[in-house]
Amino acid sequence: MNEKCYQIKNCKFSGQYKNVYKSAWQEYLKIKKRSKRTTYIRAAYFQRDKIFLNIFWTHLKQKYRFERRKRLIFYRCAIEVIRKTRIAPESRQNPNNDDEILHRFMGKVDETYFAVQIKENKRNNRKDFISVFPWKK
Repeated sequence: MNEKCYQIKNCKFSGQYKNVYKSAWQEYLKIKKRSKRTTYIRAAYFQRDKIFLNIFWTHLKQKYRFERRKRLIFYRCAIEVIRKTRIAPESRQNPNNDDEILHRFMGKVDETYFAVQIKENKRNNRKDFISVFPWKK
C-alpha cells in the first residue's frame, strides 16, 4: 500500500443517513449541471482526463443502508482527491476482467483514512469512479 495519501481540506459529511445522502446528492447535482451528457470530473493525476461518476451511484444502491452511509460520508472528499491529487495510486489488474485496471487513491481527513477506487478500461481508456470507503491503515 502507498504510504503517501492526499490531505483533504474539505470536511466530510456527518449526520444520519438521510442528511448525508441529501448532501452528497446535492454535491453530485452541482457537478452534473456543468456536464453536458454523462456526469464527469477532471482528474489531475490522469492529465486532466475525464472520470465518470455514474457507476458510483449504481454501485451504492447494491449496498445496505449502513454501508451506503459509510461511503457517502466521504463523497465530497473523494471528489477532491480525484480532482487534485498527483500522488500515484495503487494500481492492479482487475481479477474479474482482464481489460480493466483498478486504481486506488488514498486520502486523509480528520485523522481518518479512506480509499477512492477508479476503474480504467484498457480498450477505450474510459475511467469510472467506482467507490470510496474508509480505510484502516
